[in-house]
Amino acid sequence: MSKIYLLNNQKFDDVINLEVFKIDYIKKELNLKNYDALVFTSKNAIFAIDSFNDEWKDIDSYVIAKKTANIAKERGAKISFVGSSGHGNDFAYELINKLKNKKVLFLKAKKVVSNLVSILKQNNIDIDEEAIYETKCNKNLEKIELEEKSIIIFTSPSCIECFFKTYSWHESFKAVVIGKTTAKYLPKSVEYYISEITSVDQCVKLAKSIKL
Repeated sequence: MSKIYLLNNQKFDDVINLEVFKIDYIKKELNLKNYDALVFTSKNAIFAIDSFNDEWKDIDSYVIAKKTANIAKERGAKISFVGSSGHGNDFAYELINKLKNKKVLFLKAKKVVSNLVSILKQNNIDIDEEAIYETKCNKNLEKIELEEKSIIIFTSPSCIECFFKTYSWHESFKAVVIGKTTAKYLPKSVEYYISEITSVDQCVKLAKSIKL
């Protein structure tokens, strides 16, 4: 049976975690009372804001996908809308009619790959953005020998960047990626499969279905 490596700390049966990156929260003094809506495209933004601010729970939250919304709900969020596309740019278009005449804040990573803010601004949405967490490659990662015919699950462009800083790609490996945006960051020589649904659970299911 092929070994499956997931490049984060989420636990699944028969899957090996390889934590190639870590998340650092960026604590800020934010006056959220000026906003009518908060936009989230990542669970890490929810974990980050919840670690240093309680006001966010009183403001309507617009969340990219069901799984992220569930995490927000567990922390007391006021959910107003959950996207269906799972992709940042597509989510932006879902939000246009929802956010008209609102003052909006996008809570995000220091580095993002979508054009969500520019798309919304082009459609006359009054939106600000604040980076409240940062993804960094894990310098303390214990390098292990990856077996041939392994399946590697990439859940973000940061996963790809940090993986290739430590490992070389073997021609027998297969990649599973969480979405089209992430896939664009893979080296062109890498053969990959894209999950139909942008969730880690679905990536794992797909990886387990691949026959090598």
